[in-house]
Amino acid sequence: MYNINRRKFLGLIGCGCCSVMLPSCSTVPITERRQLSIIPEARINQQAASAYEQFRRKTKLITKGSELKSIKEIGKRMENAVSAFFLKEGKSDPTQNFGWDYILVDNDKIVNAWCMPGGKIAVYTGLLKVTKNTDALSIVMGHEIAHAVARHSVERMSHAMTINLGTTVADIFLGGAINRTRNTVGQNTGLDIFQLGIMNPFGRKQETEADYLGLIFSSLSGFDIRESVKLWKRMAEKKKGKEPPVFLSTHPSSKKRIENLNNWINEVIIKYPPIKI
Repeated sequence: MYNINRRKFLGLIGCGCCSVMLPSCSTVPITERRQLSIIPEARINQQAASAYEQFRRKTKLITKGSELKSIKEIGKRMENAVSAFFLKEGKSDPTQNFGWDYILVDNDKIVNAWCMPGGKIAVYTGLLKVTKNTDALSIVMGHEIAHAVARHSVERMSHAMTINLGTTVADIFLGGAINRTRNTVGQNTGLDIFQLGIMNPFGRKQETEADYLGLIFSSLSGFDIRESVKLWKRMAEKKKGKEPPVFLSTHPSSKKRIENLNNWINEVIIKYPPIKI
């Protein structure tokens, strides 16, 4: 039997992983950030569509009225503006295979919205009490749509696969030391060191990128993106005393978000004005 030392084995495994990952890199539209993409987007979109239908069936929805109409109108403007922008730039439209849909969830206690991969969007009535106007709502919807356009779900799942593979292989040669440390820290603190050290910083990068792209999509759609700062000041006031420390959060703090937005607004207004459709 051929014997191989640990260092050489880990080196071979690393080279093997790289050979899989390198040709599986893609870039985020507009920001051009390189991202890992080893899971087919079509598969995730299909799974998301199935989960979305289950959510629709089990959730109390508002199916008519001015609020739902406003959400759909904002969404349609963004659909058209995003597609027109990429067409104008001579680039592939990342939303061309999306099956856009919009729902309004009847829940005043939840201040949230989300967009599943493939363009399935939910807005909670609790969010509307903070957004207060269509410009602010467009900022939130633009942010959520940006997650889908940037394929952040594909990226998250791809990273999770590589992390699990890498730690499993390493732990074999460390006699289980990684898992023992992880479990000990978790028992004592209730925290997962892998989530803190790897997944959360990566999550903040995605959230910041979605803020930036969302601002662009809102501007392209003809909304007043200066409302974004007012919105996040209202958000900060609502969450006062409830925000976790930044290092424990996958989202930037409200203060950091406002700082970023102030730095981006003028640039976005000039570079990405309302697009003619």
